Amino acid sequence: MSFFKSTRNLVAVGILGAIGAVLMILNFNVPTLMPSFIKLDFSELPAIIATFAYGPIGGIMVCLVKNLLNFILASNTGGVGELSNFILGCAYVIPAGLIYKKNRTFKGAIISAIVGSVTAGCVSFFSNYFLIYPLFTLIGWPMQAIIGMYTVIFPKITKLWQALLYFNVPFTFIKCMLTSVITFLVYKRISPILRGKSKKSCKA
Repeated sequence: MSFFKSTRNLVAVGILGAIGAVLMILNFNVPTLMPSFIKLDFSELPAIIATFAYGPIGGIMVCLVKNLLNFILASNTGGVGELSNFILGCAYVIPAGLIYKKNRTFKGAIISAIVGSVTAGCVSFFSNYFLIYPLFTLIGWPMQAIIGMYTVIFPKITKLWQALLYFNVPFTFIKCMLTSVITFLVYKRISPILRGKSKKSCKA
C-alpha cells in the first residue's frame, strides 16, 4: 500500500504537522550564542518521527504541513523563515529516512540521525548564502544589519559566509542532533500507534 493511499498515514501526517507547527511557535532565543532573529525550536521532532514510521515521504509531508500552518498562523518573515525551515527539515529527514529504511535497527537509527544532522548543517550554509538571506534583504532586512547581529557576538565576523560557517552550520547540526536524541527516547513508545500495530508485533 502506497503512502498516499493510506488514510491512517495521511491523518497521522496531519496531526504530526499540526504538532510541528505548535512547536515552531514555541521557539526561543539562545542568548549570547546566536543572533536574536534565529530561534531554537524542536519542530523537526514530529517530522523525524514520521520519517522513521513512514519513510522519507512522511517526513517531507510533515515538514510541508507544519510550515504551511505556521505561515498562515504565525509568520513574521513573509514566508522566508518557513521556506528555510522546510529546506533544512527535508535535508534532515530525507537522508535519515533513506538510511533507516534499509537498516531498521537502533544502530541504523543512530547512523541515520547523524548523517541527517550533518547534511542539514551543510545544506544550511548553501541555502542561507544563496537563497534565504538574499530573500531577507528583499523583504527589508539590510545585509549589513544581519551581519552586524553576528558581529555583536563575535567581532571578527565581517562577511556572511563567516557568519554562516561559524554560527548557522553548527547550530543546525546541534539542533538536529538534540531532536534525534528526543526521538530515540519517545519513538519506540509511540511507533505502534503510528504504524497501527500492537507492541508485540513491532520490532525492538
